[in-house]
Amino acid sequence: MAPRNPCKSSSAKIIPFPQRPSRVEQHKILHVSPEYEGLCLLYAHHVLSRDKLYAVKILGWARLANGKDVALLPWLNGIARCIDLVDPHSGQSQGYYDPAKERRFSEVPTHHLAALDAMADYPLPADGGFIQEFPDFIGSHAALLGENKEFELQPIISWRLQQNGNLEGMVANISLATYFPILAGDACLFAVQKDPAFRYFFQYHIANQIKAGGPVATRALSQLLQS
Repeated sequence: MAPRNPCKSSSAKIIPFPQRPSRVEQHKILHVSPEYEGLCLLYAHHVLSRDKLYAVKILGWARLANGKDVALLPWLNGIARCIDLVDPHSGQSQGYYDPAKERRFSEVPTHHLAALDAMADYPLPADGGFIQEFPDFIGSHAALLGENKEFELQPIISWRLQQNGNLEGMVANISLATYFPILAGDACLFAVQKDPAFRYFFQYHIANQIKAGGPVATRALSQLLQS
C-alpha cells in the first residue's frame, strides 16, 4: 500500500458553527401591545416581606425576538421584562393579577396576543425612525436630579419603541409646547433616558406620595438619587 503523503493538503472544508444569538438579541423588543385595563404583575420582594406579594401595574405586553411574549413595566432606571425579575431579594415575578376581577393568572391575555400577531406584519419605517409610540396609561413618572442636587418628577407622556428594541419614556419640554394637553407624538417630547439628569422611573402611587411630601417616600427617593 502506498505511503500516505503527509504534505498533501486535505480537501475537507471547515465549516464554523453558527453563533447563537446573545441574550440581548433574543430579548430585543419587537412590538408592544399597551395595557389599558389596569392588569398588574405580582412579584416577591423578600427584603420587604417574605409573606407578601406586591402588585405593580403593567405598561404593556411585548413580543421579543425569540418569539416569547412578556409583560413590561418601568423598573428602577429601565424597562423590565417580567422574565428579568428572577431575584426574590430584589424582585421576582410571580404571575399576573386582575384587580377588577380579583383574579390571578399566568398567561398573556389572548387579545394582546392577537394584537402582537397583527403587528408582526407591519413594515419597519424605511427612514430608520421609531417603530411605534403609545400613551402612558399607568401614570409613570421620571425622577431627575438637577445641578443643585434637588430632584424633580416629570410625567411620562408616551413611550417610543426604537428599531434597536429600546423603549424610551417621552417627557415634555414645556418651553417648546404649543398645544395643551400634551399628547403622544408632540414635537416638544424627548426621551428622558437620554437626559444625564435621569435617575429612576416611578409609578403613579409612589410619584403622588412624593409630590404630597410624604416623609418616607421623599427620604427614600433622596437616598436613591444620591446613591
